[in-house]
Amino acid sequence: MNRRQMIAALGGAAAWPLAARAQQPVMPVIGFLDSRTPEAVASRLRAFRQGLHESGYVEGENVAIVYRWAEDQIDRLPELAADLVRRQVAVIVTPGAPATSAAKAATSAIPVAFVLAEDPVRSGLVSSLARPGGNLTGINFLSAELVAKRLELLHELVPRLARVAVLLNPADASRTESALREVEDAARAMRLQTQLLNANTSREIDAAFDTVARDRPDALFVTTTSFLSARVVQLAVLAAFHRLPASHDSREFAEAGGLMSYGTHIADVYRQIGTYTVRILKGAKPADLPVVQSSKFELVINAHTARMLGIEVPPMLLARADEVIE
Repeated sequence: MNRRQMIAALGGAAAWPLAARAQQPVMPVIGFLDSRTPEAVASRLRAFRQGLHESGYVEGENVAIVYRWAEDQIDRLPELAADLVRRQVAVIVTPGAPATSAAKAATSAIPVAFVLAEDPVRSGLVSSLARPGGNLTGINFLSAELVAKRLELLHELVPRLARVAVLLNPADASRTESALREVEDAARAMRLQTQLLNANTSREIDAAFDTVARDRPDALFVTTTSFLSARVVQLAVLAAFHRLPASHDSREFAEAGGLMSYGTHIADVYRQIGTYTVRILKGAKPADLPVVQSSKFELVINAHTARMLGIEVPPMLLARADEVIE
């Protein structure tokens, strides 16, 4: 082999690895935008990854996820959404109304897969549940619609209930407005008095419980917002300290020592949004993917907390509970 043939052969050999690398498929990237902290939603993230895995996608193997956390500073969400758009992620996953609104404002081209407690049609995020019509779709789980049932269950567990404190997050205006409307209608029907308490920071939660200690309502009803859902441990500890029967929509609250929770099976919702995200990665258009309404609910009662509060849980209520924590 002469010198010219040897150089050609070596050049061809060197080109093979480059060609092979060029033919490898590019790993899709999911943008995950959340108003909370990763610690606050750890169990929900596990469920989301489970949904991806069930559909054949494993983080770090054949899909990448870029996380953006606002750490309870909602005003940071537009900036974080814009960053994901600049990165040209394949889809943006948005748990909660604030993150979803920020993503919608940031892009009309990148698909957005949301998890929402409020009606996305009423809030103007999609045209209809059956045919969203734009670049947004996702899972809609009921919260405001379950308020009356939650209040009814709390009354059943605390028969002496006459005055209930209602904890609200004014920063999440749309969800708070609908929840307040529902809880006041339900309380009026049950002839219960309500005392409204606002909290938008951990310090304001402490201040709300100082008010509770002074006014001594019969129970606490925590409305559904991303911020309050991320503070279940603080809420459960304070309710126990003040010996206050309390109701939340998230099972994490009862697991943390709160008296009871009733609401959508949230882990199943996040598993569902994982599978929906994969459908979009595989080419489905959000405009044609109907918004899924979650229909799986769970009642969790912390029997240990009930005993500590001197509450005897009715046998019929125990029988209806999906889980009783001893």
